[in-house]
Amino acid sequence: MTHTESMQRTRIKFCGFTRQDDIDTAVTLGVDALGFVMWSKSSRSVGIEQLAALAAKVPAFVSRVGLFVDPSAEWVEACLPHLDLLQFHGDETPEFCASFDRPWIKALRMRDTIDLAFEAERYAQSQALLLDAYRPGTPGGTGESFDWSRIPATLAKPVILAGGLTPENVSQAVHQVRPYAVDVSGGIEASRGCKDASRMASFVRQVALADAR
Repeated sequence: MTHTESMQRTRIKFCGFTRQDDIDTAVTLGVDALGFVMWSKSSRSVGIEQLAALAAKVPAFVSRVGLFVDPSAEWVEACLPHLDLLQFHGDETPEFCASFDRPWIKALRMRDTIDLAFEAERYAQSQALLLDAYRPGTPGGTGESFDWSRIPATLAKPVILAGGLTPENVSQAVHQVRPYAVDVSGGIEASRGCKDASRMASFVRQVALADAR
């Protein structure tokens, strides 16, 4: 292991925020990015007014991420003033993703036939690829994990690992995959859209322990 590898810190994104208190807790814990679900079919979704109110309280150097699923350009544009990064979970084309004045990441669901090298080339303008579990008809937030060994050791884009992560398994996930970042929603919740402060703290602690290893 090189010195650079030994010093690597896995970035952490908590997603699905609906309450100010949960955001305050996440920021205190040093989480790098906070996700807001801008897809109305999700039980964790927020409207534009709620997004504006919550995003306004996020301090500098913490990224505000908007999660979209096959949105209209108008909807993304309406949300842009409150977001630092866009996350696309549907069948959006690379051209669509790149058409807004924001950096973006593309979520890929790990279906059996996926070619990650091809997708990394296709979405070459993205800041990273978020890899999530595949369940037909569900674009994300399934609470399910996938076989992490399917992720190539070398990929042309940074990997954000998602799908079924919890305080109980994230240390193993980081140790095995060595992702650039991890993304969690349901694994740190007390109920849908409501975070559990102790599980948030435990998740951050487990990632730090894995990095230290």
